Amino acid sequence: MKLLTALASATALALATLPALAQAPSTLRIGLQEDPDVLDPHKARTFVGRIVFKGLCDKLLDITPDLKIVPRLASEWSFSADGLTLTMKLRTDAKFHDGEPFDAEAAKANLERARTLPDSLRKSELASVDSIEVVDPATIALKLKRPDATLLAQLTDRAGMMLAPKSLAGDVGAKPVCSGPYKFVERVQNDRIVLERFKEHWEAQNYHFDRVLYRAIPDTTVRLANLRAGELDMIERLAPTDVKSAQGDKSLKVESTPNIGYQGITINTAHGEAANQPMGKDKRVRQALSLAIDRKVLSQVVFEGLYAPIIQPFPPTSSYVSAAFPVPERNVEKAKALLKEAGVAKVSAEFFVTNNPVDSQLGQVIQAMAQEVGIDLQIRSTEFASQLRDQQQGKFQLSRVGWSGRIDPDGNLHQFVTSKGNQNDGRYSNAEVDKLLDQARTVYDPAERKKLYDAAQVILQDELPIIYLYNQTVFFAQRANISGFVISPDGMIRLAGMKRQ
Repeated sequence: MKLLTALASATALALATLPALAQAPSTLRIGLQEDPDVLDPHKARTFVGRIVFKGLCDKLLDITPDLKIVPRLASEWSFSADGLTLTMKLRTDAKFHDGEPFDAEAAKANLERARTLPDSLRKSELASVDSIEVVDPATIALKLKRPDATLLAQLTDRAGMMLAPKSLAGDVGAKPVCSGPYKFVERVQNDRIVLERFKEHWEAQNYHFDRVLYRAIPDTTVRLANLRAGELDMIERLAPTDVKSAQGDKSLKVESTPNIGYQGITINTAHGEAANQPMGKDKRVRQALSLAIDRKVLSQVVFEGLYAPIIQPFPPTSSYVSAAFPVPERNVEKAKALLKEAGVAKVSAEFFVTNNPVDSQLGQVIQAMAQEVGIDLQIRSTEFASQLRDQQQGKFQLSRVGWSGRIDPDGNLHQFVTSKGNQNDGRYSNAEVDKLLDQARTVYDPAERKKLYDAAQVILQDELPIIYLYNQTVFFAQRANISGFVISPDGMIRLAGMKRQ
């Protein structure tokens, strides 16, 4: 009798625990190639940070996989006839994670912070905005200094992300309070970021995981091993050398798309003492380095031939690519002649790369190519956030870094090469480039805009503040039981609709 009672009790206990197990939080685990920098959309600049912001911070507008601009927190918009006022109608059912409603005053507070905060990286993106008016609780009007063909595209990314106004007085990056489908739980530097589903989000029914865990795993081999072992559900930037293996694994799915940005080498031409060396001061030395690099071989050796060689800031499919600048063949003799003309038989410079296996190999291949023409590149390696911090502070000579791209050509160029550009880390400055790129922002006709970009490129291809190398195809790998992921050329992971089957 005692045995039967014990069995009955054990059965009851086991049955009682089943609902609890069924209701255990479901977590989507995503492996990132780097640890994001600060989680403040007005100060941030990393690609992986943008991936995290996709779950954390809603924005005024978004883009579709075919690169069309669509509503998000702004439900509709229109420009005045003179192009100097952008009026936006806002959603009335959105809330911040602190429970406060999203409205026009909140939108104004965010846009004012983004364009005026001393260390905001969004200032040059919103440079055309003169003032912001609250028309009514659900309407704002952006008054512009000049027409701006790029403004809507800027608002599809960090310039358009919304933070809770009450959080702006504190350390935003330590505990961001946004209005996205997931809210911040914790961050362990160089390890993980944890978000929790925001049940009061206006689109909550489209988000099916209770938690999202982002893990920073720089080593591509380790990241893939974690995916195969089931420790991760998804990884971004699967290494090209692992693509065939992952495609042959029935437990995984692989998706890819060419992205809309570029990868290259940013050169310090005028930012502090580190610029005072031949590579920074003489364009002929930079031209020699560019000619020393065989971009086609680079793609074959490091990327299995899966990345397209480029020498322009736009992807190969862009209508803004100039036919005047095809990818050149490697020319060792011409490179040596340029160094001789510059009065230097041998040049030494420090070459900054990120401490992951792919970037390390890339740095070594470029180093070997440069060595053949008399350029000695001393490789310096560190984690990505530190690399960007040192870049911003001018503590670099050459830095192997890229840009994930924007749908408007201005987003790939203006802020990196204009004198006041917020991401012009090398402090390159040319008044004519400034004039051409500023004017391009005011022109809406694509053919007329292209003429301005072509004219700017004549100067930039000669002076080479950035040496462009290749366009990256973005590969994602995920467990076969994850569904609903829609790939996009911007390389972002949009969580809406994603499920575990």
